[in-house]
Amino acid sequence: MGHYDLIDIGVNLTDKSFRSDVDAVIQHAASVGVNRLVVTGTTVKESIEAVGLAERYPGQVYTTAGVHPHYVKHCDDYSLQQLRDLAAHQSVVAIGECGLDFNRNLSPQNTQIDWFEQQLNLAIELNMPIFLHQRDAHDAFMEVLKHKHAQMAAGVVVHCFTGTVAEVLDYNELDLYIGVTGWVCDERRGQSLQEAVKHIPLNRLMIETDAPYLLPRDLKPKPKSRRNVPSHLPHICESVARFMGKPVQEVAEQSTLSAKRFFNLP
Repeated sequence: MGHYDLIDIGVNLTDKSFRSDVDAVIQHAASVGVNRLVVTGTTVKESIEAVGLAERYPGQVYTTAGVHPHYVKHCDDYSLQQLRDLAAHQSVVAIGECGLDFNRNLSPQNTQIDWFEQQLNLAIELNMPIFLHQRDAHDAFMEVLKHKHAQMAAGVVVHCFTGTVAEVLDYNELDLYIGVTGWVCDERRGQSLQEAVKHIPLNRLMIETDAPYLLPRDLKPKPKSRRNVPSHLPHICESVARFMGKPVQEVAEQSTLSAKRFFNLP
């Protein structure tokens, strides 16, 4: 495996599976060229924890601040103010993870749409990039984004994209960035994504592990723990390049460039 300078744009380092060894995980990632990590904020509480972690690793760990659609049913007026306050921290580089998840509907769909719009409005107000989640809700998701798109000047990334060619083409029309994970390494479930990545413009691609989730299925040797870690990002980069039909070095350089530009990283 080559050595590239990579940025993992989606890693859940506040997850309990990292509680005992988060420092070792961050250091190991850097040792294989994954030099910057963007920690995903999924609730106000997790976003606060993520900021605390990022402040211990300036220049290496950054974070988003937002509420995942699963959890928006717990939000109130104060939640938005907390996100606004968090966004003032130097380490917070985007608003999110926000969006729609009609696969599990852990929060009612109308509540999801309302809080998706509120978090988009906050990002627009603060002129910050937006980090999005969408699952089984493409049409409703596009409707909200088309309505707001003209105001979202700081950029939008659809993180952990696992969808179809048609969805990529819709996102391309709005000039969105797309985050691709090790889902692309799954020979069973990843086939539509393997096809879809061919249609992602290279200057709109970013890569991520979504660790501890989505351990690439084709890792050799297979890790004993089922936990995914950011040090697997080079493997994901090589897989994405293979399915895109592009040189790995080019995919590595362009995805890193896009992440730097999008999150405004040094």
